[in-house]
Amino acid sequence: MARSEPQDRNYDNVVKMVEDLNRDLEKLVEEMEKMTVQATWMAYDMVVMRTNPDLTNSMRRLEDAFLNCKKEMEKKWQEVLMESKGEEQKKGIN
Repeated sequence: MARSEPQDRNYDNVVKMVEDLNRDLEKLVEEMEKMTVQATWMAYDMVVMRTNPDLTNSMRRLEDAFLNCKKEMEKKWQEVLMESKGEEQKKGIN
C-alpha cells in the first residue's frame, strides 16, 4: 500500500494540472472572443466611414460643436465663480 500513495499524488497532480490548464484556456478563449468582437466593430466602423464620407464630415462638425460648447461652458463657469467670489467679498466687507 505504501507504493500506491505516490501514484495517488501523481494522479492528483495531473488532475490539478489539467484543471488549471483548462481554466487558463477558457480565459484565453474569452479574451480572444472579446478581441474579435472589438476588431469586428472597428472594421465595421471603418467600412461605414469609408463608404459614407458625409458621416465623417458630420462627426467632425459634431466634435467641433461639442468643443466650442465645452469652451463656452468653461468660460461661463469661470464668470459665475468670479461673481460668487465678488458677492462673498462684498458680504464680508459689510
